[in-house]
Amino acid sequence: MLRVLAFLLLAATVPWVYAKEAAPAAADPALEQRVMALSAELRCLVCQNQTIADSSAPLAEDLRNQVREKMRQGASDNQILDYMVARYGDFVLYRPPFKLTTVLLWFGPLLLLGAGFVVLLRRILRRRPAEVEMTASERKRAAELLAGSEPGRR
Repeated sequence: MLRVLAFLLLAATVPWVYAKEAAPAAADPALEQRVMALSAELRCLVCQNQTIADSSAPLAEDLRNQVREKMRQGASDNQILDYMVARYGDFVLYRPPFKLTTVLLWFGPLLLLGAGFVVLLRRILRRRPAEVEMTASERKRAAELLAGSEPGRR
């Protein structure tokens, strides 16, 4: 019981180890709002399933800082997106454009799903039990068992 209590106390303190100081409030709230809006359009290259606005990865923080710096220099959202695409490719866009080089990004999940379905279907069809040939004595024994009369048993 004491061990369980000690474990629970230790487990409760683990999240504090990962806590860090909050980022200071932005000097320009309008700029920060614009940064976060544009960051929601860019994919974290480390996490890949999060935007750089949602990610806490160091690379996502660097990308947010790059976006912030470009905005301070007066770049438009489209110029910043073009810069990121030129540097990291279309994959950096959370919603990449539909073109020949991104067709796999758009249809890759459907292709994987279809391939999985085909593999599953083939495995199910291969599992069909093969019909077994029975000898005459086996057929007679089966008929007797089904009829309820079993010779030699009383």
